[in-house]
Amino acid sequence: MRVALLAGTYCKGMGYLENMLPKYLARLGVETHIVATDLPPYYWLRDFPETYGNFVSQSHPGTVENPDGYTLHIVGHKKIAGYARMVGVGDKLSSIRPDIVQASVCIGWIALDAALYKGAIGYKLFTGNHYHASVFPLATQPAPWWSGQRLHCMLTRTLPGRLVGLVTEKCYAIAPDCADVAIRFFGVPRGKVEICPLGVDTELFAPISSEKDRQARLQFRERLGLVESDILCIYTGRFSEDKNPLLLAEAVARLASAGQPYRGLFVGNGIQGKAIESCVGCVTHPFVPVHQLPDIFRAADIAVWPAQESLSMLDAAACGLPIVANHTMTAQERTEGNGSFYRLNDREDLIRVLLGLRDQHTRQHLGTFGAQKVARKFSWHAVAKRRLADYESALRTKTSVKPKAVVESYGGLD
Repeated sequence: MRVALLAGTYCKGMGYLENMLPKYLARLGVETHIVATDLPPYYWLRDFPETYGNFVSQSHPGTVENPDGYTLHIVGHKKIAGYARMVGVGDKLSSIRPDIVQASVCIGWIALDAALYKGAIGYKLFTGNHYHASVFPLATQPAPWWSGQRLHCMLTRTLPGRLVGLVTEKCYAIAPDCADVAIRFFGVPRGKVEICPLGVDTELFAPISSEKDRQARLQFRERLGLVESDILCIYTGRFSEDKNPLLLAEAVARLASAGQPYRGLFVGNGIQGKAIESCVGCVTHPFVPVHQLPDIFRAADIAVWPAQESLSMLDAAACGLPIVANHTMTAQERTEGNGSFYRLNDREDLIRVLLGLRDQHTRQHLGTFGAQKVARKFSWHAVAKRRLADYESALRTKTSVKPKAVVESYGGLD
């Protein structure tokens, strides 16, 4: 079997689906290719230069590499209607001649192009949706169907998404709310949506299990000026208003100023950075490659994401940390049995929840449960096996005959 994954961006040294799914598919004996544009992750953010400019680098079109057993192809891009579109993706897919194409999205140019070339090349198409309700306003702030917002969504997302959905085998939504967004707003037929969570590289992310791990924890904490009795709360990601890590910093500062043994570590960058650093007991740390994150998580005691969901919740849980999130988070499988919820944007309630985790035995109980759950349900190995079974099942159905001719661009749009 030959699988091609289409992704808008690719960044080396990260733990995203674009890095991990092809790695684990390749380990299962699948010839795996990933085709991505030369754009860096989060390029669309207004504060991209300040947040990610010193960490991620831009790839070059024409690059072909072989990381972790799969083949990476970088293609160029052009903007059409304000959105980036791959250049030459039809020719690239024709040269790869995949049996399966897995698009990372179910709407947009990547999905439309994957649907466009499907008939000519003869592959089975799978898509995905990672849009949580928390980042899609129409899902949480209902508007009448005749409103400008709904009509714009219908024209730019629902109708194109329906066209893609008609030729899609399955759309993998990473959480229940993502499934709801895909069905209600992106036009994906209900019967083709399946919930399949993102995974964790459990070879990297695991609880302390050796003397080397224990020494790494002690050494990192010593560099921060911590003693073993200090309770270190960690946040990773953008220091942005929508993520709002500053709320955690303010809660930690209140606790530290009151003589409580709480400290805060914030790994990332962004506009809230200076305000976080001004909070008592809090320090910031630059973004790090994925292979450095496990030691940092294992040096902490509680992992907190005050606002939006993050894949790093699973990484932290795999390392044995209890998770704290807000009560509106819909992907609750990331914290069920291994975490606590506080009322969104309520600093006093966040302080209450953190104090409830002061007891070390409570943290250990939650952390152990979470690490076992992640290893059992959320490893990338398990996710890759599940998807591979779906791919094989699709290929056992009516198989398209692949033409010998190279696919040409349609109407000069590619």
